[in-house]
Amino acid sequence: MSMPGQNRSALFAQRLLVQVALLAVALIYLAPLFWMLDTSVKTERQAMSHIPSGAGKAFSALLVPHPLHLDNYRKVIESPFFKMPLYARNTLVIALLVAIGSMLSASLVAYGLTKLRWHGRQILFWIVLGSMMLPFSVMMVPLYQIYRDFGWIGTNLPLWLPTFMAPPFYIFLLRQFYLTIPDELTEAAVIDGAGPFRIWWRIMVPLTRPALLVVGLFSFVASWNNFIGPLVYLTHQRTFTLALALQFFQTRHGGVAHTLLMAATVLVVLPIIVIFFLAQKTFIRGIATTGIKG
Repeated sequence: MSMPGQNRSALFAQRLLVQVALLAVALIYLAPLFWMLDTSVKTERQAMSHIPSGAGKAFSALLVPHPLHLDNYRKVIESPFFKMPLYARNTLVIALLVAIGSMLSASLVAYGLTKLRWHGRQILFWIVLGSMMLPFSVMMVPLYQIYRDFGWIGTNLPLWLPTFMAPPFYIFLLRQFYLTIPDELTEAAVIDGAGPFRIWWRIMVPLTRPALLVVGLFSFVASWNNFIGPLVYLTHQRTFTLALALQFFQTRHGGVAHTLLMAATVLVVLPIIVIFFLAQKTFIRGIATTGIKG
């Protein structure tokens, strides 16, 4: 017969083991980010030199390079090949439009697939799910031909306007949330004389705010990091996004110094890191409250 103290010790040891394992996995994922930050504050000679001998010196050299070479960031910002304010503005405008379009359109379609009764809605939902299986590489050529016929190539319209047609993944995410909302709310609104659009805008949208914020964060981050889309559709340097501009900066004149490239990369990913830390509670709460009802 086990004693209560032994059970508590075993439980504590188990939790400690899990936390150590999670910490080890987190460090593995954080290693590239740390290397990027470390390289961005070094000179090219420091970045390419060998680590000093001795465990203490090696750890010190990896942790804090001496001296810090913050001039890399100034060179990147002032570089004529990486117009940071212009590319950041282009990326921010596209990302905001993508987030707004995804939230509004996906919410409206998900509402129609859950709260409105009409024949064939389940079949249409399965078709929506099936469209999620198609990779962008399969649709890239026909989409390019369609956008070319519309005269959109060379503009940012292909990067944000299609999101107002309800991306399938966000439809699925919001539909699962709508399924957790009692039908009595919509039925009561119908009795009071409210139409479907008014019910969606005045009742459903406020109730699904946590899930909508998750959709907005997902779509904003995906748009900010999108590379293949701008590479295919953008043809003028003045319309480049940060991801595409970073690749252009990397390949100019056969390559650029590693330290400058890492400094530019830090500037590109820094807004996303800040957004995550500011919105992590909202993000976690939205994921936790998203329904899993089928």
